[in-house]
Amino acid sequence: MTKIRFLTDLRDPVLAAHAEVVRAWRPDAPRRVRVLTADAAQTERLERLLWEEPREGFIAHVRIDSPLAPVTPVLVDHAAEHPGAGDLLINLAAPPPSFFARFLELVELVGRDPAAVAAGRERWRHYKTRGFALSHQSAAAL
Repeated sequence: MTKIRFLTDLRDPVLAAHAEVVRAWRPDAPRRVRVLTADAAQTERLERLLWEEPREGFIAHVRIDSPLAPVTPVLVDHAAEHPGAGDLLINLAAPPPSFFARFLELVELVGRDPAAVAAGRERWRHYKTRGFALSHQSAAAL
């Protein structure tokens, strides 16, 4: 069953997504990571961050429709469907991803603005009523 972790009270959820990708991806043991962004602007911003940081290299990534998607460990896209399974799904979108159960772990990133908080609470209820074990960590506690 998919492990679901919520990170809340985030000043910048896109930066938090970048940090999660960097933590998850290791050259010696890369994990298959997907990031579902809310829109094209978030996709482009996260792609830029992945090219620029870490300074000693970049994290190879592509969008879902790229011909290199099957062989690239990190996929970043705002497409409503992400085919296939993976190790880690990072969600920046408001609705729960319909395909989350194909992943070993889901990280839900929740910002501080009222709309993001309300959407995060809805996602929490969605997973909880379906019997998934949830964990929560507030950025304020970090």
